[in-house]
Amino acid sequence: MGNRNKDKVVIANCSGFFGDRLSAAREMVQGGPIDFLTGDYLAELTMAILFRTKMKHPNGGYVQTFLTQMEEVMGECLDKKIKIVSNAGGLNPKGLAAELEALSARLGLHPRIAYIDGDDLLPRLAEFQGMGEEFVHMDKNIPLKDAKGMVLTANAYFGCWGIVKALEEGADIIVGGRIADASVVAGPAAWWYGWKENEWDKLAGAYTAGHIIECGAQATGGNYSFIDDVPDFRKVGFPLAEVHPDGSFIITKHPHTGGLVSVDTVKAQLMYEISTPSYLTPDVIARFDTIDISQSGTNRVLVKSVKGEPPTDTTKVCINTLGGYRNSSVVVLTGLDIEKKAKIVEDALFDAVGGRDQFQVCDVQLVRSNSENPASNEEAFAYLRLSVIDSDQKKVDKFSARVVELALANIPGFTLTAMPAKGIPALIYWPALMSTKHINQHVVIGGNEFNIEFVKPVPGYPSPAPLKMKIPKIPEGKTVNSPLGRVFASRSGDKGGNANLGVWARTPEGYAWLEKYLTPEKLKEIMKDLKSFEIERYELPNLLAVNFYIRGILGDGVASSLRMDPQAKTLGEYFRAKVVEMPKNIVQR
Repeated sequence: MGNRNKDKVVIANCSGFFGDRLSAAREMVQGGPIDFLTGDYLAELTMAILFRTKMKHPNGGYVQTFLTQMEEVMGECLDKKIKIVSNAGGLNPKGLAAELEALSARLGLHPRIAYIDGDDLLPRLAEFQGMGEEFVHMDKNIPLKDAKGMVLTANAYFGCWGIVKALEEGADIIVGGRIADASVVAGPAAWWYGWKENEWDKLAGAYTAGHIIECGAQATGGNYSFIDDVPDFRKVGFPLAEVHPDGSFIITKHPHTGGLVSVDTVKAQLMYEISTPSYLTPDVIARFDTIDISQSGTNRVLVKSVKGEPPTDTTKVCINTLGGYRNSSVVVLTGLDIEKKAKIVEDALFDAVGGRDQFQVCDVQLVRSNSENPASNEEAFAYLRLSVIDSDQKKVDKFSARVVELALANIPGFTLTAMPAKGIPALIYWPALMSTKHINQHVVIGGNEFNIEFVKPVPGYPSPAPLKMKIPKIPEGKTVNSPLGRVFASRSGDKGGNANLGVWARTPEGYAWLEKYLTPEKLKEIMKDLKSFEIERYELPNLLAVNFYIRGILGDGVASSLRMDPQAKTLGEYFRAKVVEMPKNIVQR
Protein backbone atom coordinates (compact mmCIF):
# COMPACT_ATOMS: atom_id res chain seq x y z
CA MET A 1 0.00 0.00 0.00
CA GLY A 2 3.07 2.30 -0.05
CA ASN A 3 2.72 5.55 1.89
CA ARG A 4 -1.03 5.61 1.83
CA ASN A 5 -2.86 6.78 4.96
CA LYS A 6 -4.23 3.61 6.59
CA ASP A 7 -7.02 5.46 8.42
CA LYS A 8 -8.76 7.32 5.60
CA VAL A 9 -8.76 8.08 1.91
CA VAL A 10 -10.04 11.54 0.96
CA ILE A 11 -12.16 11.50 -2.21
CA ALA A 12 -13.39 14.82 -3.61
CA ASN A 13 -16.15 15.53 -6.12
CA CYS A 14 -15.88 18.36 -8.65
CA SER A 15 -18.94 17.76 -10.85
CA GLY A 16 -22.53 16.62 -10.39
CA PHE A 17 -23.60 17.01 -14.02
CA PHE A 18 -22.44 18.17 -17.45
CA GLY A 19 -22.56 21.96 -16.98
CA ASP A 20 -21.64 22.13 -13.28
CA ARG A 21 -19.33 24.83 -11.90
CA LEU A 22 -16.23 24.86 -14.08
CA SER A 23 -13.94 26.16 -11.31
CA ALA A 24 -14.85 23.30 -8.93
CA ALA A 25 -11.91 21.08 -9.97
CA ARG A 26 -9.40 23.83 -9.16
CA GLU A 27 -11.23 24.66 -5.90
CA MET A 28 -11.09 21.05 -4.72
CA VAL A 29 -7.41 20.60 -5.60
CA GLN A 30 -6.33 23.89 -3.99
CA GLY A 31 -8.78 24.03 -1.06
CA GLY A 32 -7.18 21.35 1.10
CA PRO A 33 -5.57 17.89 1.05
CA ILE A 34 -7.29 15.24 -1.10
CA ASP A 35 -6.21 11.88 -2.52
CA PHE A 36 -8.69 11.63 -5.42
CA LEU A 37 -10.53 14.11 -7.60
CA THR A 38 -13.71 12.56 -9.04
CA GLY A 39 -16.54 13.84 -11.19
CA ASP A 40 -19.86 12.53 -12.44
CA TYR A 41 -20.88 14.09 -15.77
CA LEU A 42 -23.45 11.66 -17.12
CA ALA A 43 -27.23 11.33 -16.90
CA GLU A 44 -29.85 9.92 -19.24
CA LEU A 45 -30.25 13.41 -20.74
CA THR A 46 -26.47 13.88 -21.03
CA MET A 47 -26.12 10.75 -23.15
CA ALA A 48 -28.72 12.23 -25.51
CA ILE A 49 -26.85 15.58 -25.62
CA LEU A 50 -23.53 13.84 -26.31
CA PHE A 51 -25.16 11.86 -29.12
CA ARG A 52 -26.09 15.13 -30.82
CA THR A 53 -22.52 16.44 -30.53
CA LYS A 54 -21.14 13.15 -31.88
CA MET A 55 -23.44 13.43 -34.90
CA LYS A 56 -21.92 16.84 -35.69
CA HIS A 57 -18.35 15.86 -34.73
CA PRO A 58 -17.67 12.10 -35.09
CA ASN A 59 -14.50 12.34 -32.95
CA GLY A 60 -16.50 14.00 -30.14
CA GLY A 61 -19.13 12.51 -27.85
CA TYR A 62 -17.22 13.21 -24.62
CA VAL A 63 -17.56 16.06 -22.11
CA GLN A 64 -15.51 18.89 -23.59
CA THR A 65 -15.49 20.97 -20.39
CA PHE A 66 -13.58 18.20 -18.59
CA LEU A 67 -10.55 19.10 -20.75
CA THR A 68 -10.83 22.72 -19.61
CA GLN A 69 -10.81 21.56 -15.98
CA MET A 70 -7.85 19.25 -16.58
CA GLU A 71 -5.83 22.04 -18.18
CA GLU A 72 -6.21 23.97 -14.91
CA VAL A 73 -5.34 21.15 -12.47
CA MET A 74 -3.41 18.37 -14.22
CA GLY A 75 0.05 19.60 -13.24
CA GLU A 76 -0.91 20.33 -9.64
CA CYS A 77 -2.59 16.92 -9.30
CA LEU A 78 0.59 15.17 -10.50
CA ASP A 79 2.70 17.22 -8.07
CA LYS A 80 0.39 16.41 -5.15
CA LYS A 81 -0.11 12.78 -6.24
CA ILE A 82 -3.87 13.33 -6.59
CA LYS A 83 -5.44 10.79 -8.92
CA ILE A 84 -8.39 11.70 -11.17
CA VAL A 85 -11.38 9.44 -11.92
CA SER A 86 -14.40 10.42 -14.02
CA ASN A 87 -17.02 9.18 -16.46
CA ALA A 88 -16.57 12.25 -18.71
CA GLY A 89 -15.71 9.93 -21.64
CA GLY A 90 -19.45 9.66 -22.33
CA LEU A 91 -19.90 8.04 -25.74
CA ASN A 92 -16.18 8.21 -26.61
CA PRO A 93 -13.75 7.47 -23.73
CA LYS A 94 -10.97 6.60 -26.19
CA GLY A 95 -11.35 9.99 -27.89
CA LEU A 96 -11.21 11.82 -24.55
CA ALA A 97 -8.09 9.86 -23.53
CA ALA A 98 -6.41 10.87 -26.80
CA GLU A 99 -7.28 14.53 -26.14
CA LEU A 100 -5.87 14.23 -22.61
CA GLU A 101 -2.62 12.78 -24.02
CA ALA A 102 -2.38 15.72 -26.44
CA LEU A 103 -3.15 18.21 -23.64
CA SER A 104 -0.51 16.73 -21.32
CA ALA A 105 2.08 16.87 -24.14
CA ARG A 106 1.31 20.57 -24.68
CA LEU A 107 1.71 21.18 -20.96
CA GLY A 108 4.97 19.20 -20.80
CA LEU A 109 3.44 16.67 -18.37
CA HIS A 110 3.60 12.86 -18.34
CA PRO A 111 0.56 11.35 -16.59
CA ARG A 112 -0.41 7.71 -17.08
CA ILE A 113 -3.85 7.91 -18.68
CA ALA A 114 -6.32 5.01 -18.74
CA TYR A 115 -9.68 4.73 -20.38
CA ILE A 116 -12.48 2.26 -19.77
CA ASP A 117 -14.95 1.32 -22.47
CA GLY A 118 -17.04 -1.71 -23.43
CA ASP A 119 -20.20 -0.08 -22.13
CA ASP A 120 -21.32 0.97 -25.64
CA LEU A 121 -23.63 -1.84 -26.75
CA LEU A 122 -24.85 -0.22 -29.98
CA PRO A 123 -22.50 -2.05 -32.39
CA ARG A 124 -23.44 -5.43 -30.86
CA LEU A 125 -27.12 -4.85 -30.10
CA ALA A 126 -28.40 -7.33 -32.71
CA GLU A 127 -25.83 -9.89 -31.53
CA PHE A 128 -26.99 -9.54 -27.91
CA GLN A 129 -30.62 -9.85 -28.99
CA GLY A 130 -29.64 -13.05 -30.80
CA MET A 131 -28.26 -14.32 -27.46
CA GLY A 132 -31.70 -13.81 -25.89
CA GLU A 133 -31.22 -10.32 -24.45
CA GLU A 134 -34.56 -8.64 -25.14
CA PHE A 135 -33.81 -5.29 -23.42
CA VAL A 136 -37.33 -5.21 -21.98
CA HIS A 137 -38.41 -1.70 -20.90
CA MET A 138 -38.30 -1.77 -17.09
CA ASP A 139 -41.59 0.14 -16.72
CA LYS A 140 -43.57 -0.76 -19.83
CA ASN A 141 -42.54 -4.44 -20.05
CA ILE A 142 -42.03 -4.15 -23.85
CA PRO A 143 -39.00 -5.71 -25.62
CA LEU A 144 -36.73 -3.33 -27.53
CA LYS A 145 -37.60 -4.96 -30.87
CA ASP A 146 -41.11 -3.49 -30.45
CA ALA A 147 -39.82 0.05 -29.88
CA LYS A 148 -41.05 2.39 -32.61
CA GLY A 149 -38.03 4.72 -32.79
CA MET A 150 -34.51 4.05 -34.05
CA VAL A 151 -32.00 3.22 -31.29
CA LEU A 152 -29.48 6.06 -30.95
CA THR A 153 -27.47 5.07 -27.87
CA ALA A 154 -27.23 1.95 -25.68
CA ASN A 155 -24.81 1.92 -22.76
CA ALA A 156 -24.43 -0.55 -19.90
CA TYR A 157 -23.72 0.71 -16.40
CA PHE A 158 -20.28 -0.32 -15.11
CA GLY A 159 -19.04 -0.93 -11.58
CA CYS A 160 -15.77 -0.01 -9.88
CA TRP A 161 -13.43 -2.91 -10.64
CA GLY A 162 -12.20 -1.53 -13.97
CA ILE A 163 -11.13 1.60 -12.06
CA VAL A 164 -9.35 -0.58 -9.49
CA LYS A 165 -7.44 -2.38 -12.28
CA ALA A 166 -6.41 0.92 -13.90
CA LEU A 167 -5.14 2.17 -10.52
CA GLU A 168 -3.22 -1.08 -10.00
CA GLU A 169 -1.56 -0.41 -13.37
CA GLY A 170 -0.43 3.01 -12.14
CA ALA A 171 -3.02 5.26 -13.77
CA ASP A 172 -2.99 8.94 -12.77
CA ILE A 173 -6.09 9.85 -14.78
CA ILE A 174 -8.96 7.45 -15.55
CA VAL A 175 -11.85 8.30 -17.86
CA GLY A 176 -14.72 6.04 -18.74
CA GLY A 177 -18.05 5.89 -20.46
CA ARG A 178 -21.20 4.92 -18.54
CA ILE A 179 -19.39 4.16 -15.30
CA ALA A 180 -22.16 4.29 -12.68
CA ASP A 181 -22.29 7.57 -10.76
CA ALA A 182 -21.15 6.13 -7.42
CA SER A 183 -18.52 3.78 -8.93
CA VAL A 184 -16.07 6.66 -9.41
CA VAL A 185 -15.88 6.89 -5.58
CA ALA A 186 -16.13 3.16 -4.77
CA GLY A 187 -13.21 2.31 -7.11
CA PRO A 188 -10.64 4.56 -5.39
CA ALA A 189 -11.72 3.30 -1.93
CA ALA A 190 -11.57 -0.38 -2.96
CA TRP A 191 -8.09 0.10 -4.49
CA TRP A 192 -6.77 2.15 -1.54
CA TYR A 193 -7.60 -0.54 1.01
CA GLY A 194 -7.21 -3.59 -1.22
CA TRP A 195 -10.80 -4.72 -0.66
CA LYS A 196 -12.01 -7.94 -2.22
CA GLU A 197 -15.09 -8.25 -4.41
CA ASN A 198 -17.06 -10.01 -1.66
CA GLU A 199 -16.50 -7.48 1.13
CA TRP A 200 -20.10 -6.44 0.72
CA ASP A 201 -20.50 -4.13 3.72
CA LYS A 202 -17.33 -2.15 2.98
CA LEU A 203 -18.31 -1.77 -0.66
CA ALA A 204 -21.88 -0.80 0.31
CA GLY A 205 -20.41 1.95 2.49
CA ALA A 206 -18.21 3.26 -0.33
CA TYR A 207 -21.07 3.15 -2.82
CA THR A 208 -23.26 5.06 -0.34
CA ALA A 209 -20.50 7.66 -0.04
CA GLY A 210 -20.41 7.78 -3.83
CA HIS A 211 -24.17 8.32 -4.04
CA ILE A 212 -23.91 11.19 -1.56
CA ILE A 213 -21.07 13.10 -3.22
CA GLU A 214 -21.65 12.29 -6.92
CA CYS A 215 -24.18 15.11 -7.29
CA GLY A 216 -21.74 17.79 -6.17
CA ALA A 217 -23.10 20.56 -3.97
CA GLN A 218 -26.47 18.84 -3.50
CA ALA A 219 -24.86 17.21 -0.42
CA THR A 220 -23.49 20.50 0.94
CA GLY A 221 -26.61 22.67 1.10
CA GLY A 222 -27.55 22.94 -2.56
CA ASN A 223 -31.21 22.15 -3.34
CA TYR A 224 -31.82 21.81 0.41
CA SER A 225 -35.30 22.49 1.81
CA PHE A 226 -34.48 24.41 4.99
CA ILE A 227 -32.75 27.37 3.33
CA ASP A 228 -32.42 29.28 6.62
CA ASP A 229 -30.03 26.59 7.91
CA VAL A 230 -27.46 27.36 5.21
CA PRO A 231 -25.15 30.22 6.29
CA ASP A 232 -24.15 31.25 2.76
CA PHE A 233 -25.11 30.16 -0.74
CA ARG A 234 -22.14 31.96 -2.34
CA LYS A 235 -19.47 29.55 -3.62
CA VAL A 236 -21.03 26.51 -1.96
CA GLY A 237 -18.23 24.03 -1.30
CA PHE A 238 -18.25 20.75 -3.18
CA PRO A 239 -18.30 17.59 -1.02
CA LEU A 240 -15.50 15.37 0.25
CA ALA A 241 -15.82 11.79 1.51
CA GLU A 242 -13.22 10.58 4.01
CA VAL A 243 -13.67 6.82 3.61
CA HIS A 244 -12.38 4.56 6.41
CA PRO A 245 -11.04 0.97 6.14
CA ASP A 246 -14.36 -0.52 7.35
CA GLY A 247 -16.42 1.37 4.74
CA SER A 248 -17.73 4.01 7.16
CA PHE A 249 -17.06 7.58 6.13
CA ILE A 250 -17.26 11.27 6.94
CA ILE A 251 -18.92 13.72 4.53
CA THR A 252 -17.39 17.20 4.74
CA LYS A 253 -16.21 20.13 2.59
CA HIS A 254 -13.17 22.37 2.41
CA PRO A 255 -12.95 25.14 5.03
CA HIS A 256 -13.93 28.72 4.15
CA THR A 257 -16.50 27.64 1.54
CA GLY A 258 -20.23 28.34 1.41
CA GLY A 259 -22.96 25.83 2.06
CA LEU A 260 -23.50 23.41 4.93
CA VAL A 261 -22.82 19.77 5.75
CA SER A 262 -25.41 18.50 8.24
CA VAL A 263 -27.31 15.28 8.87
CA ASP A 264 -30.20 16.77 6.91
CA THR A 265 -28.19 17.98 3.89
CA VAL A 266 -26.67 14.49 3.63
CA LYS A 267 -30.10 12.88 3.99
CA ALA A 268 -31.33 15.16 1.20
CA GLN A 269 -28.84 13.58 -1.18
CA LEU A 270 -29.46 10.06 0.13
CA MET A 271 -33.14 10.53 -0.77
CA TYR A 272 -32.37 11.75 -4.30
CA GLU A 273 -33.40 9.63 -7.29
CA ILE A 274 -33.93 6.38 -5.37
CA SER A 275 -36.78 3.90 -5.33
CA THR A 276 -36.63 1.04 -2.79
CA PRO A 277 -34.27 1.03 0.22
CA SER A 278 -32.09 -1.42 -1.76
CA TYR A 279 -29.69 0.77 -3.78
CA LEU A 280 -28.63 -1.40 -6.72
CA THR A 281 -25.14 -1.05 -8.19
CA PRO A 282 -23.21 -3.36 -10.55
CA ASP A 283 -20.98 -4.52 -7.65
CA VAL A 284 -23.15 -4.59 -4.52
CA ILE A 285 -26.64 -3.81 -3.23
CA ALA A 286 -26.32 -1.11 -0.57
CA ARG A 287 -29.14 -1.23 1.96
CA PHE A 288 -30.14 2.35 2.75
CA ASP A 289 -32.41 1.12 5.57
CA THR A 290 -29.29 0.08 7.53
CA ILE A 291 -27.51 3.47 7.42
CA ASP A 292 -26.55 5.03 10.76
CA ILE A 293 -26.02 8.78 10.33
CA SER A 294 -24.92 11.40 12.88
CA GLN A 295 -23.25 14.81 13.16
CA SER A 296 -19.60 14.47 14.20
CA GLY A 297 -18.50 18.12 14.19
CA THR A 298 -19.04 21.35 12.30
CA ASN A 299 -19.67 20.49 8.63
CA ARG A 300 -18.80 16.84 9.36
CA VAL A 301 -21.33 14.00 9.16
CA LEU A 302 -20.49 10.38 10.02
CA VAL A 303 -22.19 7.59 8.08
CA LYS A 304 -21.61 4.03 9.29
CA SER A 305 -23.03 0.51 9.56
CA VAL A 306 -24.17 0.33 5.91
CA LYS A 307 -24.93 -3.28 5.06
CA GLY A 308 -24.41 -4.77 1.63
CA GLU A 309 -25.64 -7.73 -0.37
CA PRO A 310 -24.18 -9.36 -3.49
CA PRO A 311 -25.32 -7.81 -6.79
CA THR A 312 -27.88 -9.31 -9.13
CA ASP A 313 -26.85 -11.08 -12.34
CA THR A 314 -27.96 -8.11 -14.48
CA THR A 315 -26.83 -4.55 -15.04
CA LYS A 316 -28.88 -1.54 -16.09
CA VAL A 317 -28.68 -0.35 -19.69
CA CYS A 318 -29.42 3.24 -20.70
CA ILE A 319 -30.98 3.21 -24.18
CA ASN A 320 -32.19 6.28 -26.08
CA THR A 321 -34.43 5.94 -29.13
CA LEU A 322 -35.61 8.65 -31.52
CA GLY A 323 -39.29 9.27 -30.80
CA GLY A 324 -39.74 12.03 -33.35
CA TYR A 325 -39.44 15.80 -32.84
CA ARG A 326 -41.06 18.16 -30.35
CA ASN A 327 -41.90 21.83 -30.22
CA SER A 328 -43.55 24.09 -27.65
CA SER A 329 -44.86 27.64 -27.38
CA VAL A 330 -46.00 29.51 -24.29
CA VAL A 331 -48.71 32.15 -24.67
CA VAL A 332 -49.10 34.73 -21.89
CA LEU A 333 -52.74 35.15 -20.82
CA THR A 334 -53.48 38.28 -18.81
CA GLY A 335 -56.19 39.55 -16.49
CA LEU A 336 -59.81 38.43 -16.69
CA ASP A 337 -61.44 35.36 -18.26
CA ILE A 338 -58.26 33.24 -18.30
CA GLU A 339 -60.00 29.93 -19.08
CA LYS A 340 -62.03 31.48 -21.92
CA LYS A 341 -58.92 33.07 -23.42
CA ALA A 342 -57.03 29.76 -23.17
CA LYS A 343 -59.81 27.94 -25.05
CA ILE A 344 -59.91 30.61 -27.79
CA VAL A 345 -56.13 30.30 -28.36
CA GLU A 346 -56.22 26.50 -28.29
CA ASP A 347 -59.15 26.17 -30.69
CA ALA A 348 -57.80 28.75 -33.16
CA LEU A 349 -54.32 27.21 -33.18
CA PHE A 350 -55.39 23.63 -33.82
CA ASP A 351 -57.81 24.80 -36.48
CA ALA A 352 -54.91 26.66 -38.17
CA VAL A 353 -52.65 23.59 -38.19
CA GLY A 354 -55.36 21.29 -39.57
CA GLY A 355 -56.50 19.64 -36.33
CA ARG A 356 -54.92 17.80 -33.42
CA ASP A 357 -54.77 14.58 -35.44
CA GLN A 358 -51.93 16.11 -37.47
CA PHE A 359 -49.55 15.21 -34.62
CA GLN A 360 -48.72 12.02 -32.75
CA VAL A 361 -48.86 13.88 -29.41
CA CYS A 362 -50.59 17.16 -28.52
CA ASP A 363 -50.28 18.55 -25.00
CA VAL A 364 -51.91 21.69 -23.57
CA GLN A 365 -51.16 22.98 -20.06
CA LEU A 366 -52.74 26.04 -18.45
CA VAL A 367 -50.56 27.32 -15.62
CA ARG A 368 -52.53 29.64 -13.33
CA SER A 369 -50.09 32.01 -11.66
CA ASN A 370 -52.25 35.12 -11.95
CA SER A 371 -53.56 37.07 -8.93
CA GLU A 372 -56.97 38.61 -8.35
CA ASN A 373 -56.73 42.42 -8.35
CA PRO A 374 -53.01 42.17 -9.30
CA ALA A 375 -50.53 44.60 -7.78
CA SER A 376 -48.38 44.63 -10.91
CA ASN A 377 -48.73 43.84 -14.62
CA GLU A 378 -46.77 40.59 -14.19
CA GLU A 379 -49.01 39.39 -11.34
CA ALA A 380 -51.87 39.30 -13.85
CA PHE A 381 -50.14 36.66 -15.99
CA ALA A 382 -51.16 33.04 -16.55
CA TYR A 383 -49.41 30.81 -19.07
CA LEU A 384 -50.75 28.50 -21.78
CA ARG A 385 -48.15 25.96 -22.88
CA LEU A 386 -48.87 24.22 -26.19
CA SER A 387 -46.67 21.29 -27.25
CA VAL A 388 -46.57 18.71 -30.04
CA ILE A 389 -44.50 15.65 -30.94
CA ASP A 390 -44.39 14.06 -34.39
CA SER A 391 -42.05 12.09 -36.64
CA ASP A 392 -42.44 14.73 -39.38
CA GLN A 393 -39.78 17.28 -38.52
CA LYS A 394 -41.03 19.92 -41.00
CA LYS A 395 -44.50 19.86 -39.50
CA VAL A 396 -43.11 20.23 -35.98
CA ASP A 397 -40.72 23.02 -37.07
CA LYS A 398 -43.68 25.08 -38.31
CA PHE A 399 -45.77 24.65 -35.14
CA SER A 400 -44.47 27.61 -33.14
CA ALA A 401 -44.64 29.81 -36.27
CA ARG A 402 -48.35 28.98 -36.50
CA VAL A 403 -48.76 30.18 -32.90
CA VAL A 404 -47.11 33.51 -33.80
CA GLU A 405 -49.50 33.97 -36.72
CA LEU A 406 -52.35 34.32 -34.21
CA ALA A 407 -50.74 37.36 -32.58
CA LEU A 408 -52.90 40.13 -34.09
CA ALA A 409 -56.01 38.03 -34.69
CA ASN A 410 -56.75 36.42 -31.36
CA ILE A 411 -57.21 37.27 -27.67
CA PRO A 412 -56.58 40.71 -26.17
CA GLY A 413 -53.06 41.06 -24.76
CA PHE A 414 -51.67 38.21 -26.89
CA THR A 415 -47.93 37.79 -26.25
CA LEU A 416 -45.39 34.94 -26.11
CA THR A 417 -42.55 34.13 -23.74
CA ALA A 418 -40.18 33.37 -26.65
CA MET A 419 -39.89 33.70 -30.41
CA PRO A 420 -40.68 30.66 -32.60
CA ALA A 421 -38.02 27.99 -32.87
CA LYS A 422 -37.49 24.76 -34.77
CA GLY A 423 -38.38 21.46 -33.21
CA ILE A 424 -35.79 19.39 -31.36
CA PRO A 425 -35.42 15.58 -31.25
CA ALA A 426 -37.74 13.86 -28.78
CA LEU A 427 -35.47 11.15 -27.41
CA ILE A 428 -37.30 8.30 -25.71
CA TYR A 429 -35.46 6.93 -22.67
CA TRP A 430 -35.60 3.12 -22.63
CA PRO A 431 -34.28 1.66 -19.34
CA ALA A 432 -33.57 -2.06 -19.51
CA LEU A 433 -31.56 -4.83 -17.86
CA MET A 434 -29.14 -7.26 -19.46
CA SER A 435 -27.20 -10.23 -18.19
CA THR A 436 -23.69 -9.34 -16.98
CA LYS A 437 -22.27 -12.58 -18.42
CA HIS A 438 -22.17 -11.14 -21.97
CA ILE A 439 -20.04 -8.02 -21.36
CA ASN A 440 -16.80 -6.95 -19.70
CA GLN A 441 -15.14 -3.69 -18.79
CA HIS A 442 -12.33 -3.00 -21.24
CA VAL A 443 -9.43 -1.16 -19.57
CA VAL A 444 -6.70 0.36 -21.76
CA ILE A 445 -3.52 1.87 -20.29
CA GLY A 446 -0.04 2.36 -21.73
CA GLY A 447 -0.60 0.02 -24.67
CA ASN A 448 -1.93 -2.76 -22.42
CA GLU A 449 -5.53 -3.96 -22.42
CA PHE A 450 -7.48 -5.80 -19.72
CA ASN A 451 -10.98 -7.26 -19.62
CA ILE A 452 -12.66 -7.12 -16.22
CA GLU A 453 -15.66 -9.37 -15.62
CA PHE A 454 -18.73 -8.31 -13.65
CA VAL A 455 -19.08 -9.47 -10.04
CA LYS A 456 -21.12 -12.67 -9.78
CA PRO A 457 -24.27 -12.96 -7.62
CA VAL A 458 -24.31 -15.22 -4.56
CA PRO A 459 -27.53 -17.30 -4.48
CA GLY A 460 -29.13 -17.64 -1.05
CA TYR A 461 -27.17 -14.79 0.56
CA PRO A 462 -29.15 -13.70 3.65
CA SER A 463 -30.61 -10.18 3.56
CA PRO A 464 -29.41 -7.93 6.39
CA ALA A 465 -31.98 -6.65 8.87
CA PRO A 466 -32.86 -2.96 8.75
CA LEU A 467 -31.41 -0.73 11.48
CA LYS A 468 -33.73 -0.89 14.49
CA MET A 469 -35.20 2.47 15.48
CA LYS A 470 -37.40 3.31 18.46
CA ILE A 471 -40.28 5.34 17.07
CA PRO A 472 -42.37 7.20 19.70
CA LYS A 473 -46.15 7.42 19.81
CA ILE A 474 -47.85 9.91 17.52
CA PRO A 475 -48.18 13.24 19.37
CA GLU A 476 -51.66 14.00 20.68
CA GLY A 477 -53.36 17.25 21.60
CA LYS A 478 -54.18 20.41 19.70
CA THR A 479 -53.79 20.49 15.91
CA VAL A 480 -53.02 23.39 13.59
CA ASN A 481 -53.08 23.97 9.84
CA SER A 482 -49.54 24.38 8.55
CA PRO A 483 -47.56 23.98 5.34
CA LEU A 484 -45.89 20.55 5.34
CA GLY A 485 -42.60 22.28 4.62
CA ARG A 486 -42.53 23.98 8.02
CA VAL A 487 -41.98 20.53 9.53
CA PHE A 488 -40.64 18.27 6.77
CA ALA A 489 -37.82 18.45 4.25
CA SER A 490 -38.07 16.88 0.80
CA ARG A 491 -36.00 16.04 -2.25
CA SER A 492 -37.31 14.92 -5.63
CA GLY A 493 -35.81 13.87 -8.94
CA ASP A 494 -36.24 11.86 -12.12
CA LYS A 495 -35.70 8.16 -12.72
CA GLY A 496 -36.38 7.90 -16.46
CA GLY A 497 -40.13 8.30 -16.91
CA ASN A 498 -40.69 8.03 -13.15
CA ALA A 499 -40.01 10.42 -10.29
CA ASN A 500 -39.16 10.02 -6.63
CA LEU A 501 -40.32 12.20 -3.77
CA GLY A 502 -38.37 11.71 -0.55
CA VAL A 503 -39.78 13.27 2.62
CA TRP A 504 -38.19 13.23 6.06
CA ALA A 505 -38.74 14.61 9.54
CA ARG A 506 -36.25 16.22 11.87
CA THR A 507 -37.60 14.52 14.99
CA PRO A 508 -38.78 10.98 15.78
CA GLU A 509 -42.18 12.45 16.80
CA GLY A 510 -42.50 14.12 13.40
CA TYR A 511 -41.64 10.84 11.70
CA ALA A 512 -44.23 8.94 13.77
CA TRP A 513 -46.95 11.25 12.42
CA LEU A 514 -45.52 11.26 8.87
CA GLU A 515 -45.34 7.48 8.63
CA LYS A 516 -48.98 7.03 9.68
CA TYR A 517 -50.44 10.02 7.84
CA LEU A 518 -48.71 10.17 4.47
CA THR A 519 -49.92 7.13 2.55
CA PRO A 520 -49.89 7.07 -1.28
CA GLU A 521 -53.66 7.68 -1.14
CA LYS A 522 -53.20 10.73 1.11
CA LEU A 523 -50.47 12.04 -1.18
CA LYS A 524 -52.88 11.87 -4.13
CA GLU A 525 -55.51 13.65 -2.05
CA ILE A 526 -53.09 16.47 -1.18
CA MET A 527 -51.52 16.72 -4.66
CA LYS A 528 -54.49 16.09 -6.93
CA ASP A 529 -52.40 16.16 -10.12
CA LEU A 530 -50.78 12.88 -9.01
CA LYS A 531 -54.04 10.95 -8.76
CA SER A 532 -53.71 9.17 -12.13
CA PHE A 533 -50.25 7.74 -11.39
CA GLU A 534 -49.22 4.55 -9.63
CA ILE A 535 -47.37 5.47 -6.43
CA GLU A 536 -45.25 3.14 -4.29
CA ARG A 537 -44.14 4.03 -0.75
CA TYR A 538 -40.99 2.84 1.04
CA GLU A 539 -40.14 3.51 4.69
CA LEU A 540 -36.64 4.37 5.94
CA PRO A 541 -37.18 4.87 9.69
CA ASN A 542 -33.40 5.05 10.25
CA LEU A 543 -33.46 8.28 8.21
CA LEU A 544 -36.87 9.34 9.63
CA ALA A 545 -37.95 9.25 6.00
CA VAL A 546 -40.49 7.88 3.55
CA ASN A 547 -39.83 7.71 -0.19
CA PHE A 548 -42.53 7.78 -2.87
CA TYR A 549 -41.88 6.40 -6.33
CA ILE A 550 -44.31 7.90 -8.86
CA ARG A 551 -44.53 5.82 -12.01
CA GLY A 552 -45.02 7.38 -15.45
CA ILE A 553 -45.24 11.02 -14.34
CA LEU A 554 -42.40 12.05 -16.70
CA GLY A 555 -43.63 10.11 -19.72
CA ASP A 556 -40.70 8.70 -21.70
CA GLY A 557 -37.99 10.56 -19.78
CA VAL A 558 -36.54 14.04 -19.60
CA ALA A 559 -35.57 14.36 -23.30
CA SER A 560 -39.16 13.86 -24.45
CA SER A 561 -41.23 14.90 -21.42
CA LEU A 562 -43.69 17.73 -22.08
CA ARG A 563 -43.89 18.76 -18.41
CA MET A 564 -42.60 22.22 -17.58
CA ASP A 565 -40.33 20.50 -15.04
CA PRO A 566 -39.26 17.34 -16.93
CA GLN A 567 -36.80 16.27 -14.19
CA ALA A 568 -39.27 16.57 -11.26
CA LYS A 569 -36.86 18.89 -9.43
CA THR A 570 -39.73 21.06 -8.14
CA LEU A 571 -42.01 18.27 -6.96
CA GLY A 572 -40.61 18.26 -3.42
CA GLU A 573 -41.05 21.99 -2.88
CA TYR A 574 -44.57 21.81 -4.34
CA PHE A 575 -45.32 19.13 -1.72
CA ARG A 576 -43.90 21.31 1.07
CA ALA A 577 -46.19 24.21 0.11
CA LYS A 578 -49.32 22.14 0.79
CA VAL A 579 -51.23 23.06 3.98
CA VAL A 580 -52.58 20.21 6.13
CA GLU A 581 -53.79 19.68 9.70
CA MET A 582 -50.96 18.53 11.98
CA PRO A 583 -50.31 18.14 15.72
CA LYS A 584 -49.27 21.54 17.08
CA ASN A 585 -46.32 20.18 19.02
CA ILE A 586 -44.57 18.80 15.91
CA VAL A 587 -45.01 22.13 14.10
CA GLN A 588 -43.38 24.12 16.90
CA ARG A 589 -39.61 23.80 16.63
